[in-house]
Amino acid sequence: MALIQVRDLVKKFGDQTVLSNINLDLQEGDVRVLMGASGSGKSTLLRCLNRLVEPTSGSIVFRGKEVLGPGVDVKELRKQIGFVFQQFALYSHLNVLDNVALGLRKLQGMSKLEAKERALHELSHFDMTSHQDKYPAQLSGGQKQRVAIARALAMDPAVLVLDEPTSALDPVMSRDVADLINHLHGEGITMICVTHDLNLASNIADTVMFLDRGVIRADDRIEVLSQHPDPEIQSFFGNKEKV
Repeated sequence: MALIQVRDLVKKFGDQTVLSNINLDLQEGDVRVLMGASGSGKSTLLRCLNRLVEPTSGSIVFRGKEVLGPGVDVKELRKQIGFVFQQFALYSHLNVLDNVALGLRKLQGMSKLEAKERALHELSHFDMTSHQDKYPAQLSGGQKQRVAIARALAMDPAVLVLDEPTSALDPVMSRDVADLINHLHGEGITMICVTHDLNLASNIADTVMFLDRGVIRADDRIEVLSQHPDPEIQSFFGNKEKV
C-alpha cells in the first residue's frame, strides 16, 4: 500500500473549486514533484496532506489510516508529514539552534538539553553547526533553507513536503538545494515537492504531476511529458528555461 493515498480530493474556497477530484499515490522512498501554472492548486494540495488546509471532500489515507474527519490527532499527523515552507518560516527572534530545537521541545516533549543535542545532530548533517548561534537575518537564502529542512527532519517525519524550495534562491544555491534533496533521497527520505523550476524537477523527481486549474492532467517522467501528445503539456515541459 502507498504511504499516502489520495482519492477524489476536492477543495473549494467559497464558489471557487481549487482542487477537483485529485488522485495520487506516494510510495515510500519516492520523490514526487508537482508542477503547473501559478494558481493551479499545487500548494493547496500540499497543505491538504497534513491538514494545514481542510479539504472539502475526498479521502487521504496515511499509513493505511484515513486522516480526514473527526477523531484524528492532527498534531501527530503534522509530526509525520513535515512541511518546509516557501519563505522558510524561521523565527526571527530565535537563533539557528533554537529554531530547530523549539519543535522538539513543544511537540516531542524533549527537555531543553535533549532538544538541543538532537538539533545539533540534525544541523551537523547540513554543515550548519558553525552557524548555530546566528539569527535568520544573518543567513543566506541557502542557509535558511538548510535550517528549515533540518528543523523538519529533526521531527523524524515519514514524509517531507517542500513548497517551492528554490524560489527565493539564486542558481548556485538552487543547485545546492537540488544536491541536498538528492542526498536525502539517497537516504530513503520520502518527499513531495512543488516547484516552478524545471531544472530542479529534472534533477530530483522520480515522476512529475502536472496540475492545471485544480486537475491532474499528466503524471509521468519529465522526458515523457516533454513529448506528451497534448501540445500544452509538451510545451510546458519542453521549455528548460521555465522558472
